[in-house]
Amino acid sequence: MSADNNNATDDTPCCASCGIAEVDEIKLKKCNGCYLIRYCSVECQRDHRPQHKRACKKRAVELRDELLFKQPESSHLGDCPICCLPLPLELQKSTMNSCCSKFICNGCYHANAIREMEMRLGNSCPFCREPAPSNDEEGDKRRMKRVEANNPVALCHEGVEQYRKGDNTKAFEYYQKAAELGDVEAHYKLAILYKRGLLGAEKDIRKEIHHLEEAAIGGHPSARFLLGREELLNNLNAERAVKHWIISASQGQNQSIKALMDAFKGGFISKEVLETTIRAHQAALDATKSPQREAVEKSREEYDNQKRVK
Repeated sequence: MSADNNNATDDTPCCASCGIAEVDEIKLKKCNGCYLIRYCSVECQRDHRPQHKRACKKRAVELRDELLFKQPESSHLGDCPICCLPLPLELQKSTMNSCCSKFICNGCYHANAIREMEMRLGNSCPFCREPAPSNDEEGDKRRMKRVEANNPVALCHEGVEQYRKGDNTKAFEYYQKAAELGDVEAHYKLAILYKRGLLGAEKDIRKEIHHLEEAAIGGHPSARFLLGREELLNNLNAERAVKHWIISASQGQNQSIKALMDAFKGGFISKEVLETTIRAHQAALDATKSPQREAVEKSREEYDNQKRVK
């Protein structure tokens, strides 16, 4: 039976191989590659494989692209759990606490510090209110507690800590485990390692692209920017490159805006699309702003200027 005739009349699903209809005692399972046709058994799926292989691969690629080029609702960082505004892409504008592995924006961190000072309270986490560790050893214990609980964010952060200590093997292992548990930042870091052949990872373009795609699907704008570069430089596919950069720029990624301007000069993108993307880029940046966050940035700038004068 052909793949095009896998449904019987009256819309009753049928096995694509033997044609048996799905009834109470017979349950059909969808092909896990294309999800278009069904089989009654592993044997039928195996027998039908030569006939279905090409169409299945084609549809699997289409499904992957649908997922890959879908505009994420937010960046991989998400929102600050306190003010519920999108976290800035600049990592120095937020802080991760070892007690709960939550990223808190600097605005909320600063507001909490002021509250504690005015109420004469001890230092604590702005999110979970856990008292701040009294020393580095206590902080390390808290971090490892989250690591032992297989928290993906904590595992990725531990990979960074191990790298700083010079243990490349452990750093790579922590990144791998965090990625397996779905940490987007870990996927991005692994992609960079496979691209450059660092921390014991051999250069592997296929693994690099896989991790970049997983990171991009998870909302990592820098990973998507790099995917655009790969499409343009290695695959000579400007259309796919521009698609990646539009999505990334709409998340507030600055490099993608520059890449799109170059693409416009080369005739790969229209003026209308570029203008729309620039507006989306600015909207994404504006969404991360708040009076509290701007006050922190202003105070930091003033402090840096004072240091330069001295």
